[in-house]
Amino acid sequence: MACFLATLGVTILSGFISLSAANKDTCELYAAVGQSLTLPFVYDRLTTSHVLRWTHNETIIFYRQQGRVSVGKPGDISATGSLLLKNLKPLSAGAYQANVLHPNGTLAKTWTGNLCLMDKVSKPQLTYSCDFKSSAVNLNCHVANPQGLVFSWTLDENTLTSETRQKLSLSLAQLKGERDFTCSVANKVSKEKSDSVRATCKSPTPPTLLCFASKTVVAVLAGGAGLILLLLTIIITLCCCHRRNKTQIRVRDKGELRMLSLSKREPDPISPEYETMHATEDSPTPSPEPSPRTCYDSVCLPEAPTENTPPQLSAAAEEPRPSPVPKPRTKGPQTPNV
Repeated sequence: MACFLATLGVTILSGFISLSAANKDTCELYAAVGQSLTLPFVYDRLTTSHVLRWTHNETIIFYRQQGRVSVGKPGDISATGSLLLKNLKPLSAGAYQANVLHPNGTLAKTWTGNLCLMDKVSKPQLTYSCDFKSSAVNLNCHVANPQGLVFSWTLDENTLTSETRQKLSLSLAQLKGERDFTCSVANKVSKEKSDSVRATCKSPTPPTLLCFASKTVVAVLAGGAGLILLLLTIIITLCCCHRRNKTQIRVRDKGELRMLSLSKREPDPISPEYETMHATEDSPTPSPEPSPRTCYDSVCLPEAPTENTPPQLSAAAEEPRPSPVPKPRTKGPQTPNV
């Protein structure tokens, strides 16, 4: 009977406590998924004669009475009554309650806590950009799902206590050359730190040529150089072809001139009738015929041959004399007979 009353009392008390815990919006405990957590309940005078009962969302997960465990595992309970939760899962979140009763059924101690599970934060990536128009350097701490995270900044390993935002902006005067920055992100269950980044903002970036991007300018210059090279190749090829054609025409003209000169050197055959009728320029001019008396005195009378001298012909007789060219007959003046 006493045990029944004790059990009934614990059930009613746990119901009221569960209702009060459900009305709370805040979480007393935080843990990451996959971690292990020991619920912070401590009762130093706990013995095996006491009744120990743990519930999760009004469901009994551990019950021990007079040293005998009927629900749960004995290894999950510490000597002071704390409950060890292993390999937490999203379903592990919720309200937990511990009750300790004396052997007579009276309440010795109770504890209630609400557990919330969260994911671990990922490692942040720190980037920066120099804004020379406003003379400032802008830093950004990139992280996935930044809602509910706490940001912190360090400059040369000195924490900037006043900066808790995801983005940080400092003037170039505060930068003073090269400085090392790091950012950290944290939630209730984990904390991660970025790699150190040295921000350098020495001189402004040069303006782009003609308000175009540098890649566009390089592409245009490369295209212009290629077009010029193509035009030069075409011009050189046309010049070579023209020169070769001109050389061939010149050689052909020389051959024609040579053939023409050779044809001019060969005289046309002259018929004997033409030679007889017309004296050519190359034919010797016929000497005037000697008078009959002169021929009789000098030429026509051959020398008397001697006994030892062979008869010789005159030079005029040896050379063939050309045919006399007939001359037109002219009528001389008639002289009266005396």
